[in-house]
Amino acid sequence: MAKQSISDMVWSMALPIVEEAGCELVDVEFLKEGSDWFLRIIIDKDEGVSHEDCERVSQPLNKILDERDPIPHPFYLEVSSPGLERRLNRPRDYERSLGKLVEIRLFKAVDGVKRYEGHLDSFDGKEVSIRLDSDELKTFSLDQISKAKTIVKF
Repeated sequence: MAKQSISDMVWSMALPIVEEAGCELVDVEFLKEGSDWFLRIIIDKDEGVSHEDCERVSQPLNKILDERDPIPHPFYLEVSSPGLERRLNRPRDYERSLGKLVEIRLFKAVDGVKRYEGHLDSFDGKEVSIRLDSDELKTFSLDQISKAKTIVKF
C-alpha cells in the first residue's frame, strides 16, 4: 500500500478520536527514517496540546490500528503537537496563519529566489500572498510552493 493511501486511511480512523479528545487533526505522516517506519499524528487545539491530549488520542488509535491492521509491517506511533513552527499543508493551515511570519520555499526560483520570508497577507484557496520586510507583496500559486511553514524568531 502506498504511503499516501496509508496516511489517508489513518486520517479517517484518527479524525473521530482526535475530535472526541477535543483537538483538531492537523496532519498524518507515514514515513521511513533509517530502517524504521513512523506513523505521526499531529494534533492541535487553541490552548495548546498537553501530554494528556496525546495519550487520549494515542491509546484508542493504537487499539484501532491493532484491530484493523492497515499497515503490513512494524511502525512506531507518535502523537504530538505541530510545535511552534508548523508546516502549512492544508487550506485551514494557511487560514489560521494569516498575519504570521512564514517561510515559503518554491520548486522553481522566482526573481532568482527560491526561499521567501514574510508575513502571510492573504490566502484565497489557490494563491498565497506574503508581505516581505521591504513591504513588497509577493504572490505564489499553491502549485509553485514546495514547502511552507510558520517561523518563530526570538
